Amino acid sequence: MRNLLLVRYGEIFLKGQNRPLFMRALLKRIKYAVKDLSATVLLHDGRILVSDFDDLDECIRRVTKVFGVHSVCPAVEMPKDDFDALCNQAVAMMADLSGTFRVTARRSDKNYFMDSPAINIEMGHRILTANKNLSVDVKKPQHTMNVEIRDMAYLYVKVIPAVGGMPVGTNGRATLLLSGGIDSPVAGWMIAKRGVHINAVHFHSYPYTSDRAKEKVLDLARILSESCCGIRVHIVPFTKIQMEIHEKCPEEYTTLIMRRFMMRIAEKVARQENSEALITGESVGQVASQTMTALGTTDMVVDMPVFRPLIGFDKEEIIAVSEKIGTFETSSLPYEDCCTVFTPRHPATHPKMEKILEGESKLDIDGLIDEAIAGIEIVCC
Repeated sequence: MRNLLLVRYGEIFLKGQNRPLFMRALLKRIKYAVKDLSATVLLHDGRILVSDFDDLDECIRRVTKVFGVHSVCPAVEMPKDDFDALCNQAVAMMADLSGTFRVTARRSDKNYFMDSPAINIEMGHRILTANKNLSVDVKKPQHTMNVEIRDMAYLYVKVIPAVGGMPVGTNGRATLLLSGGIDSPVAGWMIAKRGVHINAVHFHSYPYTSDRAKEKVLDLARILSESCCGIRVHIVPFTKIQMEIHEKCPEEYTTLIMRRFMMRIAEKVARQENSEALITGESVGQVASQTMTALGTTDMVVDMPVFRPLIGFDKEEIIAVSEKIGTFETSSLPYEDCCTVFTPRHPATHPKMEKILEGESKLDIDGLIDEAIAGIEIVCC
């Protein structure tokens, strides 16, 4: 007998002949998540099993954050042939519980000497006899003793929900424009949940933004990395570009011109990283640079798709997700990012393209971009 985690997957089950590809990817991501916990991760008899871990609670915490995992069950594995031993173990696992319960048995081994209803009845009887604080409710029980009969027997009561989604890396690569705010980490998390392997670009305007602001962004990347299984963050020196824009361009257009520079640079980084799309945390109408007209002007400077998963979210909805995924507290730290530097008093909400192009004509666009790309610092989180 041994204790282990039985990892259950959801959407992967719907896949057809390519299901093994997704299973291998999920197995790889779970191994990455628990690599320093001395754990063994195996795909066995259609189930992913995690065993031999140093710290059960930490192992559960990490595995439930892996995209593609639907739920995790702390289970006991034991030989299936001794039914009395199975019942004794079930009684022990239910001993401290009270309320209503049922037994749910599943047999992948159809040659087992008892069928599922017989297991449910006999094991339920023994649990009920041993624990007077329990009563049977087969429709809406408070507790379920699950029994899976495979090449071994697996018993578990707790089913701990996980993040779901698809294993990272099964749906291509994309580059996230990561600020220190609330929105962009949520946007990256949502796209990564669909199996997209993300890397990130952050624009740092030292000394107008501090090293603590930079570290804040890296902390956000580390939080995301628990689900994304590693993120490369490209720190782009952005001070000179912002100074040039501030000094030479119309004030009401400085934010939009700055955003267009960000998109150009992010696309170049994305192509170096073999990404197929960009990701931003923009939401229609949230700020002046996120009106439909303004978003259109920033998209014009790139050729690859731009994913905006938060486009229809309001701020409260975004905050709710950020709290759920654990980024809200870090995002709320009072260290400003480059978007707050030289903010115009009255930014253009319905910009005219000829005005934007007139402002950009005063800048050495290619030279500024090349200099910024050459100064990139890459941090692996």
